[in-house]
Amino acid sequence: MAVDDDLLLKNPFSFKLSSVLANDTNKRTSLTPEQEKAFLDFVREDKVYSKYYDSIFILFNTGLRISEFCGLTFSDIDMTNRTIDVNHQLVYRNGKSLYVESLKTASGARTIPMTEEVYQCFKRLYSQRPSPKTEKIIDGKTGFICLTSAGTPSCSYYWDGYFQGICRKYNKKHMVQLPKVTPHICRHTYCSKMANAGMNPKTLQYLMGHSDVGLTLNVYTHTSFDNVSSEVKRIAQVI
Repeated sequence: MAVDDDLLLKNPFSFKLSSVLANDTNKRTSLTPEQEKAFLDFVREDKVYSKYYDSIFILFNTGLRISEFCGLTFSDIDMTNRTIDVNHQLVYRNGKSLYVESLKTASGARTIPMTEEVYQCFKRLYSQRPSPKTEKIIDGKTGFICLTSAGTPSCSYYWDGYFQGICRKYNKKHMVQLPKVTPHICRHTYCSKMANAGMNPKTLQYLMGHSDVGLTLNVYTHTSFDNVSSEVKRIAQVI
């Protein structure tokens, strides 16, 4: 499911980007770099959950909402220019059906450049993708990249279960426990990671698909895709 995380609150006269928070009525959390590494290392090495590693790595390193990730089709991924075109989302409604929906706001539509690691993850996803006899068509969209073992498009419902299983298994095996980790925490972890690394606030607003990051951030100049691409490459060398 898409989650409304576009309403941000901050002091317009004194702020640090990494402290810009979502509405306090629904507190957001993110993992520390150590927790993120521990989580990803565990997934990569686990015999059961390793098949989800590439998808989870992408979530931690693109800021995609899980509904946006599940909605990605072959036509949305440009492997030549290494970009992700975010223009719709795949949602699961009423416990019954999958729907393709438009993004919540115009600012949600964006083009995300891939780091080298994210690019390699997509390459592996392509090579490991099941080959269904018939490609599912949902509201005119087909060729979904993220499929279940049955060959049907995956959705947030499945990923919530995968993350719960990973956390349970990890915490059974380790004395130092991980907090609750969800697909949306991957998104907030990415946002915090980029902010703490010093990413231009307007660039980060663009990458997250936020409609507004607060009045103070309006002093920054407009962010073009070229600026976004160079900023992502620069940050990739820092984190």
